[in-house]
Amino acid sequence: MIQQPVLVNLVISSGEPAGVGPEVSLAAALAFLQEQPASTITLLADPSLIPATKIPQELSSHLQVESIALAAPAIAGQLNPKNAQYVLSIMDTAVKGCLEGRFDAMVTAPIQKSVINEGNVSSDDLFTGHTEYLAQLCHQEHVVMMLCATLPEGFLGLHQSRDLRVALATTHLPLREVSEALNQQHILETIQIVDRDLKARLGIAKPVIRVAGLNPPAGESGYLGREEIDVIEPAIRAAKELGIQVSRPCPGDTMFDAKALDSVDAFIAMYHDQGLVPFKFVSFGGGVNVTLGLPIIRTSVDHGTALDLAGKGLADSGSMLEALRLAYQLAINVKNLKT
Repeated sequence: MIQQPVLVNLVISSGEPAGVGPEVSLAAALAFLQEQPASTITLLADPSLIPATKIPQELSSHLQVESIALAAPAIAGQLNPKNAQYVLSIMDTAVKGCLEGRFDAMVTAPIQKSVINEGNVSSDDLFTGHTEYLAQLCHQEHVVMMLCATLPEGFLGLHQSRDLRVALATTHLPLREVSEALNQQHILETIQIVDRDLKARLGIAKPVIRVAGLNPPAGESGYLGREEIDVIEPAIRAAKELGIQVSRPCPGDTMFDAKALDSVDAFIAMYHDQGLVPFKFVSFGGGVNVTLGLPIIRTSVDHGTALDLAGKGLADSGSMLEALRLAYQLAINVKNLKT
């Protein structure tokens, strides 16, 4: 029997208007629809950034631009805090559409945190990033940022391509605040969220999770810090009692052992750079950011606004294309679980 393509409705928030978001969003959407012609994509953007004339007529029924107006004209490479509310509005619209069932998943282009904070929009709180903002919109106290990439056969001696997934216990925090942000309940919830979404959205029946320590090398039995003994190990024991397959705290410098890729489904790092420096070093710019713990599916590029490339036709849309592919697959997995 020939398997028919699955209809999935995706939405893209096109990100910072002065960056590469609008152009990589359009380029990736066009490429994705060549692969999955039964799907539909709605691009949220000001029409000046993605004119309808750039969409081929044969794709016009599957790729549409939903207009959200800029507050001020966008100039490539030049940030303008006047457009801060515009950036938030396209995210708000995407989330609302997903929560209402209009869209099956949302994909986000990069934003510039400084613009939103300088724009003094709607809140006195510091805007720290997509992940935290989406959690607020979805009324979730705890979500998890996870980066995904497929490593090719032959790389690091791999006998076949393997998926690398790196989740973070903390995200956009100053390094001096990381230790205070970690507690047993937070780490346990992080492990539970990763385990649950690996099962429910990635279709991994019995996930194996490896957890990093905080100190080098994992505290050295308490001589280089006690976070492993007092916080991380108790959380891991609690997770194991719940039936989750999770490791003891691993030293950060040896956690990402290439051989572990054959048996580990996800790695949990304690802070941003501990996990994302090795991830981005090996992911060749093709990584995808996934937010776990939300009631909706959200994926994103793993790069920034690239203001120096904006408007020059030099931006690589590969990460956005991978984000669309993963959002599509996660949406299918969820649809299949409901049938």
